[in-house]
Amino acid sequence: MDYRAAYESWLNDGRLCAEGKQQLAAIKDNAEEIEYSFGAELEFGTAGMRGIIGYGTNKMNIYTVKRATQGLSEFIKNLGPAAMERGVAISYDTRLKSDEFARAAAEVLAANNIKAYLYSDVHPVPMLSFAVRELHAIAGIMVTASHNPKQYNGYKVYGEDGAQMSPEDTKVVVASIEKITDYLGCPAPTAEQEKKYIKPVPSSVDKKYYKELKKLTLSPKAVKACGKNLKLVYTPVHGSGYIPVTTILKKIGINATVVEAQTKKDPEFSTVQVPNPEFKETLSMGIELARKIGATVVFGTDPDSDRLGVAVKNAEGEFEALSGNQVGILLLDYILTRLKEDGKLPANAAVVKSFVTTGMARPICQNFGVKLFEVPVGFKFIGEKIKQWEKDGSHTFVFGFEESCGYLRGTHARDKDAVVASMLCAEMVCYYTYKGTTVFDRLNEIYKKYGYVLDCNVSIQYKGLNAMKEMNAVVDGLKTAKVDKFDIYEIACIRDYSKDEKRDLATGEVSPIGSPKTNCVYYELKTGSFVCVRPSGTEPKLKIYYSVKANNKEDAECALKKLQSAMGKLLEEVAAK
Repeated sequence: MDYRAAYESWLNDGRLCAEGKQQLAAIKDNAEEIEYSFGAELEFGTAGMRGIIGYGTNKMNIYTVKRATQGLSEFIKNLGPAAMERGVAISYDTRLKSDEFARAAAEVLAANNIKAYLYSDVHPVPMLSFAVRELHAIAGIMVTASHNPKQYNGYKVYGEDGAQMSPEDTKVVVASIEKITDYLGCPAPTAEQEKKYIKPVPSSVDKKYYKELKKLTLSPKAVKACGKNLKLVYTPVHGSGYIPVTTILKKIGINATVVEAQTKKDPEFSTVQVPNPEFKETLSMGIELARKIGATVVFGTDPDSDRLGVAVKNAEGEFEALSGNQVGILLLDYILTRLKEDGKLPANAAVVKSFVTTGMARPICQNFGVKLFEVPVGFKFIGEKIKQWEKDGSHTFVFGFEESCGYLRGTHARDKDAVVASMLCAEMVCYYTYKGTTVFDRLNEIYKKYGYVLDCNVSIQYKGLNAMKEMNAVVDGLKTAKVDKFDIYEIACIRDYSKDEKRDLATGEVSPIGSPKTNCVYYELKTGSFVCVRPSGTEPKLKIYYSVKANNKEDAECALKKLQSAMGKLLEEVAAK
């Protein structure tokens, strides 16, 4: 069926809701919008699906949500009655229609005689991950588009271990989804099925979550001395982090001043341009409040509270937004320092980061005698390492992080947790305040000790139905491009993650990376720096990562400009072929 026929089929179907009919009728003369809405099916990747809210096969609506849930239901039913009884935990954030989509998912599960544990109010990603494990559910669903613009929503699926569903299981679910051609025909539950199978998540689950987080505190003495009078500003940016973040801070004895105007659950995110706390602009109201009360640190969480953004006052008294890499460096250093000071650093301690995350992690881990593991982008791969080590006991997980502002300490959840990261960030401020210094000062001490590393990533926006295809074509072109240096910086090795191969340019030797396959090209430079190119898995953006090692900030910035210019020329050459 072509996109125009699919459009007409939906528009003329008596089962389509009134809102859907109205919106589709409004675009009857807009061929481009019709093609975008019906020219493809919303892709269900390894983390679920994400798209612009609206009606059509390529958008987020109750029908694409129900279809995906029916596919998940078939997967669960094939596991047997015990799996159906264990059920699925469902949560959602503050985005437009998140609650509606979560309810629709619960109803489809109930119609398939599968138990659904549905939160009665917004709860963030880490609490959903924890609930899956605590309730011994067979799966989890999180309705969110994370930090994307307000026009988006999404649907993430979790496995029974609380991590995002494995690629193997996702493949089975996708096969079931693709068999469903009638989007508007997914089953609805009877009143009896709703009553029997849709259950609230018990309040005890939240209490246990906070209890687990309290076990992860590292500096009770410093918190006791400084926590109540701490000048720290927090903003939930209209998202689901407000209750959990303020609750855990209160429980451990830390005072935080909240940006009240951004505590409202606002699906329009009307006080910010984008609800992404890694941008200084998103934290601007928090920074303004911090200036008024004399605070030195501002932090904020995104709509589903799995990402933490931080701004700190620098030596000139101005606020700087730290990158996700810098926050990761600070938390890594703080966690390892405190564990070592208290004699609690495990002999087999391990840290996990994505391979595009800062090169600074390696010298820090080496200094503490801690093993560092690199995994592909996606926190599920960090979750897989935790699961592996719990089985074989080879390592003890102490921290995992990604440059995209995602952090996890503890094994209570298997995804990014901005609630525990907020707690640790606030506790870290107490620790350095107690020692008579600041977070910003500590960051500079780290650079002085290990050498300066400048991390930067650039996104190239793509549009249209073929965005993903075009981005992958660029990456494929880089794999065959002959390049041995960027400007004056020689390349030592090139990693092709799609083949799990690493090629040494000096010897020509090819060896396995030892990583799950993903479409990505990674250049190791002889200076210890790296450049990496990959398509985003959540937005139509080609992402280029730079991690530049140098003697100081000025040298690093100079090197970055040269690398960016050289990479720009290489991308132009690839595009021209």
